[in-house]
Amino acid sequence: MMNFELTPYQKMIRKVVRDFAETEIKPIAAEFDELQKFPWDTVKKMGKLGLLGIIFPEKYGGAGADYISYAIGVEELARVCGSHGITMAAHVSLCSNHIYMCGTEEQKMKYLVPLAKGEKIGAWGLTEPSAGSDAGGTKTTAVLDGDEWVLNGSKIFITHGSVGDIAIALAITDKSKGHRGISSFIVEKGTEGFTAGTKENKLGLRASDTAEMVYQNCRIPKENLLGNPGDGFVDALRVLDGGRISIGALGLGIAQGAFEESVKYAKEREQFGKPIASFQSVQNMLADMAMEIDAARFLLYRAAYWKSKGKKVTREGAMAKLYCSEVAMRTTTKAIQIHGGYGYTKDYPVERFFRDAKLCEIGEGTSEIQRLVIAREIIRGSVAP
Repeated sequence: MMNFELTPYQKMIRKVVRDFAETEIKPIAAEFDELQKFPWDTVKKMGKLGLLGIIFPEKYGGAGADYISYAIGVEELARVCGSHGITMAAHVSLCSNHIYMCGTEEQKMKYLVPLAKGEKIGAWGLTEPSAGSDAGGTKTTAVLDGDEWVLNGSKIFITHGSVGDIAIALAITDKSKGHRGISSFIVEKGTEGFTAGTKENKLGLRASDTAEMVYQNCRIPKENLLGNPGDGFVDALRVLDGGRISIGALGLGIAQGAFEESVKYAKEREQFGKPIASFQSVQNMLADMAMEIDAARFLLYRAAYWKSKGKKVTREGAMAKLYCSEVAMRTTTKAIQIHGGYGYTKDYPVERFFRDAKLCEIGEGTSEIQRLVIAREIIRGSVAP
């Protein structure tokens, strides 16, 4: 029997995060987007609410919540500000979750605890100038020298690349082994040879920090190897399975926010002597938006449910990420159309939602890569858990 009703805890998460987003984030979202300024105050408050460690056990400073609760959290933040949504998503599902999944107990106590408590911000470095969709194109190297690893290379388009306190870096440790020669490392801010490079001037999600991370003879302790040598690429794929649920939630939240603004505007805006909500062409757009958002939410929550059960969600996560991100793009496009000329100005938030939505079709695997992942799982005979 399928139960489509949220649990009392999940409903509580939605209410708490929505109230926080409406009162603390919504009033500042446009300003911080315009300034491209990282919203430290509200991010710290997110940490105090437990959002930055929501899926991790209490012993590591987390809230011990399930993945649906986590997806709801990202969704509700993105409903008013995509930048806050991706901040939570990247911090939790990438950096922190990689340490949780692959770290030793000592690494979890040292690094995951402050991350989960929101005392420190995490970054995750996979993408390079020559390694995007093809992560096997990684050029950053790590060479063991006595009791230290020496890292050289750079990462680009990294969320929290300049504000992060703890970073994960993937680097080649054995070039002869291809994908199996890539390992993961934990690098702390302030480590000699580890610096932030160019901060990106972006189309959307402008209050989210995106920057280059540079490693120049960066020496880290031998024990900062994360996981087994050579398992970095495989572990990264596992991390991305959950990360794609995060981006799905981001897209869903952006779509929901744009939809709600469109309904409100359509009821208020009058043309030809009556609200534009009374015109069938506008009603058709609103109907399509509502239908697609509901369908996206079912796909997303299904993937999150199975992730919480410990099931492999490569196919389900890719489907949720792909559909939610494309629904976000279609919904925000319709939102601009409903708002007409006003939608093309910064006087209404749908302009910002439209810009923010595009990243969802690119980050953590493009739509093209998601279709490739889904097709491969189908051909292998993968079925829903």
